[in-house]
Amino acid sequence: MSSQAPNRRSFLQLSGAFLALPAATYKSALGADQPPSEKLRLASIGVGNQGSGNLKRFLKDVVAVCDVDKNFLAAGAATLEKAGKKPQTYTDFRKVIDAKDFDAVIVTVPDHWHALITVMACQAGKDVFCEKPLSLTIAEGRKMVEAARKNKRVVQTGSMQRSAKEFHQACELVRNGALGTLTSIKVGLPGPNWIERAKRPVPDSVPPAVLDYDLWLGPAPERPYNKNRVHYLFRFFWDYSGGQMTNWGAHHLDIAQWALGMDDSGPTKVEATATFNKDRWFETPETATVKYTYANGLEMHCGQGKGAPAGGTTFVGEKGSIHVNRGKIEIKPAELSKQPCPSKLEISNNHYKNFLDCIKTRNKPICDVEVGHRSATVCHLGNIAIRSGKRLTWDPVKEQFVGDADANKWVSKEYRKPWSLG
Repeated sequence: MSSQAPNRRSFLQLSGAFLALPAATYKSALGADQPPSEKLRLASIGVGNQGSGNLKRFLKDVVAVCDVDKNFLAAGAATLEKAGKKPQTYTDFRKVIDAKDFDAVIVTVPDHWHALITVMACQAGKDVFCEKPLSLTIAEGRKMVEAARKNKRVVQTGSMQRSAKEFHQACELVRNGALGTLTSIKVGLPGPNWIERAKRPVPDSVPPAVLDYDLWLGPAPERPYNKNRVHYLFRFFWDYSGGQMTNWGAHHLDIAQWALGMDDSGPTKVEATATFNKDRWFETPETATVKYTYANGLEMHCGQGKGAPAGGTTFVGEKGSIHVNRGKIEIKPAELSKQPCPSKLEISNNHYKNFLDCIKTRNKPICDVEVGHRSATVCHLGNIAIRSGKRLTWDPVKEQFVGDADANKWVSKEYRKPWSLG
């Protein structure tokens, strides 16, 4: 909201039915050209894998790093040292939350930690950049929204496609009726890359000395350590994440929500089928097919893995179609791109700078906590339909399943003591 809007004509102009955007365009959305913001002091919680990338994107403002893995922590500290800084280092995020000299925190930890750290940071008066998916459960997401609002905090969800030109362009065209009445939406998600990452199962073992495994687990159930369940691979186990549905769905289903004007709502019905790894090497689906239905009858079909729709989000209407994925947009017929397209959406051309700007202006960021919560909810609804095996009716106002007490048990999750979200 605080980013300067580019010229509308240049922003929406297309060169034909298919536009391949240069790499520089997407690098801008990822914050590669972020200017310095000397007065802000950020602490980066979780600096391995995606956390390493986020640390570099906010590098000019980060003064402290925190990680339960001492190897990741050392690498994060070295990144700051190379930038000429003397970093503060922490192994326990609670010390970061308690510290009075940080304006905001960057939360790039496994999904089961997103809610607790975000809520605690808001309560401590800190703004938050939290990676997607925003939450592990629907109830967590609502708690995060409430904490942000009660404490008047800026909370940006890391769904950076909202700050990429091609996705804004597609959603703006849909919102302006370029396709006429929408007849369907198709969303394609990749299959799991657990095998690619882990190679093969390994037996449980003693946690390595560099990892505080009990703190890594936090609110998740106590289980023996297994190296193929932690760090990147956490996302394929229900205790910590929701597979590719919450990983990539938090991106591409988010774009569908944006185009539909559903940032404060969502679908009302959901049903799904899935297949799983035959040897149970990981828990989340190998393939999945989910059908969402909105209150107006519009159906959104989301597929994961083999047989899924083309990767990204495709809007189909009575006048044509728009397919959008990272770095490209395809519009059929091409002339649909030439119609007048008044601005209906906020513009950010840099997701990370947008957060920093909003810390100063106190405006809501391009992917505010409510937006992230609603998009994560769509992902969770798909997984709940898969796991329950039911056709479900959802009330997006009450955030409850209609007439199904068993299904509503999936809306929240019990925390391991002594952790509590309140």
